[in-house]
Amino acid sequence: MALRPRAIPALLATAAACNYASAFAPAPNSASLARTRSTRVNIATSPPASVIDTLFGAGGNNNNDDDDQQQERTGALIDLEGIAFSGLKGKALSLTDADFPEKGAVKGVIPKDCFEPDTARSLGYLSVSLVGTALCTAGGFAALPLLDPANVLTLPFWLAYSAVTGTVAMGLWVLAHECGHGAFSKDRDLQDAVGYALHSFFLVPYYSWQRSHAVHHQYTNHMELGETHVPDGPDVPLEEKLYEPIGARNALLEQFGQERGLQLWAGIQAFLHLIIGWPAYLWIGATGGPERGMTNHYYPEPLTLPRQPKKELFPGKWKEKVYKSDIGVAFVGASALAWAACNGVPEMMAMYGGPLIVVNAWLVLYTWLQHTDVDVPHFNGEDHTYVKGAFHTIDRPYDQLDPWGAIDFLHHQIGTTHVAHHFDSSIPHYKAQAATDAIKEAFPEIYLYDPTPIPQALWRVCKGCAAVEKRGDKYIWNNRDVQEELLQ
Repeated sequence: MALRPRAIPALLATAAACNYASAFAPAPNSASLARTRSTRVNIATSPPASVIDTLFGAGGNNNNDDDDQQQERTGALIDLEGIAFSGLKGKALSLTDADFPEKGAVKGVIPKDCFEPDTARSLGYLSVSLVGTALCTAGGFAALPLLDPANVLTLPFWLAYSAVTGTVAMGLWVLAHECGHGAFSKDRDLQDAVGYALHSFFLVPYYSWQRSHAVHHQYTNHMELGETHVPDGPDVPLEEKLYEPIGARNALLEQFGQERGLQLWAGIQAFLHLIIGWPAYLWIGATGGPERGMTNHYYPEPLTLPRQPKKELFPGKWKEKVYKSDIGVAFVGASALAWAACNGVPEMMAMYGGPLIVVNAWLVLYTWLQHTDVDVPHFNGEDHTYVKGAFHTIDRPYDQLDPWGAIDFLHHQIGTTHVAHHFDSSIPHYKAQAATDAIKEAFPEIYLYDPTPIPQALWRVCKGCAAVEKRGDKYIWNNRDVQEELLQ
């Protein structure tokens, strides 16, 4: 029996106090029932202000039997009841199979140079992240004699230190991740050495995550075989769930009222995803698809019987590679324990554990928000394709997190160019903007970019992405029981 624990990622847990975002579809009530039968969502042109009128205005409903040509021109036919809108304004819901090109057509518009890693340039960016992290760490060691981490009064300083150091060190993780994709260098030995060392430093087994992350790319937004952030859906038997998300959310709404209950639910989701989510994924495959059973990145055998044994996460040669990865993790883990034994747990957590938690939170934030929002659907095996999954990735304005775009620079633009990265992960980050521009120009009707500020987008996802239900060929986030104004 495949358990599916609910946990995931994100950062800036303080975003819980941020403003709410975007415009959403109406909650189900008697006044809205007439407009929820079936509406054609207009794709391609998607006028920024008038799209709501297109969907809900006097001419928004079209219950007539249109021919195939009309359907292709006006987009997907979908029941909009209980569907909230993000800054995408329903664009992802509008897409039909006919809108997605062949993989070769997409690759053909990307400049060929984008697929060529430059070892010297990659090492240059690695040096930036290494030096930045080293400077932060040196500052932390300099502060230790003055600000004893065992003294609770110094906690604000060490929290700030963790936030800054973890944010800078996230750049190392992005480059480690590029090593796993083969985008760091053509020198395979150098690439694996860098990737192995950096992954081990973050207590992540290198080859294990290389494999699982490749699977995530192959099955993006796939309900059965997706590897991360697979939503709770109607096809999983109740006895195989730890809990039923919609029921749990509704219980909070009934107990504390709609507004307070929804805020409490969102706060819990932020904590589970950003703080608990990453270790839960590594240890028990939290938020992975149900078909592979429960998985562990340190032990290659499935922990529970997979429904599709041929799709197990670590087949064949990967089992040995998982154990090879464990050696590096064990060394770093033992070093951290020895540090704690010699100098105390507070010092080890202040200098290493705290920044590591922040790195993990950033990692989850990126992977969660890049594939999840209230109007971005998922698909089952019959309706999923690689290209469709890649184009249901969302680029977001991480370059606007600070006035200088410093965070986006330190994180090597991983969040602002993620669509191109998901289409072909061999593109180095320093060539991903050129690939993004080419994709956006050639396929504007299917390229997804949500301008919602990151804290607002995170808070919206925490509130509105509990579980999905199937409508046509799409699995849609269910917000039938939430008042419209509370999701804005």
